[in-house]
This record gives sequence, C-alpha cells and structure tokens, in this order.
Amino acid sequence: MGIIGNYMIQYRCTLICILLNTVCNTPFITYSAFGRDTWDEVDRIVAVGDLHGDFHQCVEVLRSAGLINKRNDWIGGSTHLVQLGDIPDRAPDTREIIKLLQKLEKQAKRKNGYVHLLIGNHDAMNVYGELYYVHPGEFKAFTTSNSRTVQDSFYKETVDRIKATTSEENWPVFDNKHETVWKEKFPLGFVEHRLNWESTGSIGEWVCRHNTIIKINDTLFLHGGISPKYKDWSLSKINAKVQVELKNMARDENGIARDEEGPFWYRGLAINDEDKKAAHLTNLLQLHTVSRVVIAHTTTTGTVMPRFNGRVIMVDVGLSRAYGKRLACLLIEGDEFYTIHRGKKLPIPSDSGFGLLNYLKQAAALDPQPSPLNKKIAELEAELTEQRQEAPVSRLGISRESDAVIFSGH
Repeated sequence: MGIIGNYMIQYRCTLICILLNTVCNTPFITYSAFGRDTWDEVDRIVAVGDLHGDFHQCVEVLRSAGLINKRNDWIGGSTHLVQLGDIPDRAPDTREIIKLLQKLEKQAKRKNGYVHLLIGNHDAMNVYGELYYVHPGEFKAFTTSNSRTVQDSFYKETVDRIKATTSEENWPVFDNKHETVWKEKFPLGFVEHRLNWESTGSIGEWVCRHNTIIKINDTLFLHGGISPKYKDWSLSKINAKVQVELKNMARDENGIARDEEGPFWYRGLAINDEDKKAAHLTNLLQLHTVSRVVIAHTTTTGTVMPRFNGRVIMVDVGLSRAYGKRLACLLIEGDEFYTIHRGKKLPIPSDSGFGLLNYLKQAAALDPQPSPLNKKIAELEAELTEQRQEAPVSRLGISRESDAVIFSGH
C-alpha cells in the first residue's frame, strides 16, 4: 500500500472522521510515558514473541503458561508477562488481541503481576502508516455502519485535493474504474484503522507509551536487539527517543525507530556468527549489568532458541498462523530457564551440542508431525557427527551423557 504518512492519512482521515463525528467509538487519550524500565526481585517471568494478528494463538500461549483461564482472565498472580512486540499484521485479529492485552494489563496489576508490552517494528509501522503487511481483516475489524459514508467522503476529498493541487492535464480519469481501484486500495475500515493507530489515536497512543527495552532482574528484553551503534545508550534514553519519534507525525527517517541498526530492526544477535559477535555481546552485557538478552523479531525454527551459550534467547517461534501456528514461550523461574513448548516445560540448554540436540528432539516430539524442528535436528546431528570424527568427544566441551544442561545464570 506504500508509505501512507502523507496528508491523505494523517490529516485528511482525521478531518473527515471529526467532520462526520465518527471517531471510531474510541476517545483520544493524553500521552504520558510510563517512565519505569527496570524491575528487580521478580520470581516468575513469561516472555512471548511476535503475535502477528492471531488471537487464537495468543490465547493458547498465555493459557499454556498459566497466565489466563478459559474466560481469558488473568490467573498469573505476581508473574511478569513480557510480550516483545509485533502484535499487528499478517493475520486479522489484531484489534481483538489488543483488547485482551489491555484488559490483562489492568488485571495483572491488581494481582501484583505485570504485563509489559514492548514496541516492535510492526507496531511502529502501523503508527507511522506503513501498512505493507496489514491483513484485510484488520481494516474490516474497524468498520461501522457509517464506514461507507466515511469512505465516500474520503474519496471525494481526495479527488478535490488532486484537482486543487495538480494541473488538469495531469489528472487521472475520474470515472467508475478510478473510484473502484481507489476503494480497493483504501477499503472500508481503512480510515478508522488509521485514526485509531496514528499516534494521537486510541491504539497509537497506547503503543507509544509502552517501552522499547526493559530490564527485569539480570535480563534485558527487547524486540530486535542492540547493535554496536547503540550499545552505550541507557534504557531510558532508548525508550524516550523512540517515544518522541513515534509521536512525531513527520517521521524521522534517520531516527532510531527506523534505523536498521536500531532496537526494532537489528538482527545481529539472532543471525550473525557467534564468534564474531561475542565481544560485542560481552561488552553489552557488562555495560547494562545483565547476564543475557531476550529478543524476538527473527523467527526461530519453531521453539525458543538459545545462542551464545544461553546469553541470548530468541522467543519469536512463529506463533501466528502466518508462520505455522507454532506454540512455545520462555519461562524464567528464579535462576532457572525453560521453554513451555505446547504446554510442557523443557529446560533450556546452555550448550550448542548434545544438550541442544536433546532439547530440540524433546520439543519436536510434542509437535504435530512433521515438526518444523526436524530440519534443524538433522543439521545439528550432522554437525556433531562431523565434530566427533574430527576430535575426541571430551574435546567437544560436553559429556555425551550430559543431555540437558540447564541454563542457570551465565
């Protein structure tokens, strides 16, 4: 759909809806940042990766972690839930997910728990109006009995604007075909979606006041990762800068929120060679006085995956139907780290050898077959076989009898 950040979206949509008195049945809310980014002495943490518009999978993963009941009410007690961003896009249920998470934010606090909803690149894109991945059902979710009138008025004003600002020889032919094509591009519910998602709308304001990065106990949580470019930035500086940029309708093309090296987009900790990034990671952990980083954004092979001997943990397992409806999340209980994979708690290994292989086999056995983990298992088996042929087992850094080494505070 292109970059929808011009007058037609951020000014014209608002003007039309105000004139028609159809502010999507949701009030505007005054912006205020939470301000807090660090929590200590939290006994139980659940971290969930990208949801991408799939309400059913969102509910399933929260139930599997013991956070909500069959009525989708909070039963997690003092647990801290960290959802690492990318709630919207790719599937149609985003608005339903948001309503649930907004409810859980309130319910968890009443039970001394907490719901941390971090900002991801897709959340930011929807605020900006970059709608490349919006599912048609997400627009449909915002339709009302007045949506046809809103759409017609939006079209008429767009035509009037073109005529007022463009010489006649450059006008398109404003016939039925032009109107049909235009309305396919801007379907029913589009205006309402934009009004809600822009930074002064009810959803956009809600997104903007969330954090980008937080620290709980000795673990950092964020969507993409921290690159060398931003390693010296404090959590408060990152959070404040992102919030300022998201509130700015003009969009800072060179800002942290749109930077490929920024916390929404950086993939180096997820995909780059571990040996080449080890020094950066060590420096990063020392600077922030933490033992590890939990990230999403880069989809794993189908379960929670450790890297760098457990100092990086990847939790974007591909929950959404758009990625295969996988089902896993990270559980931290004290100093112990587990994956809840399809309802079963599996210790997360700190090694990349036999412990990881055993872990993946346990997870794969819980999946509908064929498991998406099978390919990774085969690759790891081949790699370990090659290593055994090149060196004695004792030189691999792990005993063959030691199947599952639990990651416990590196």
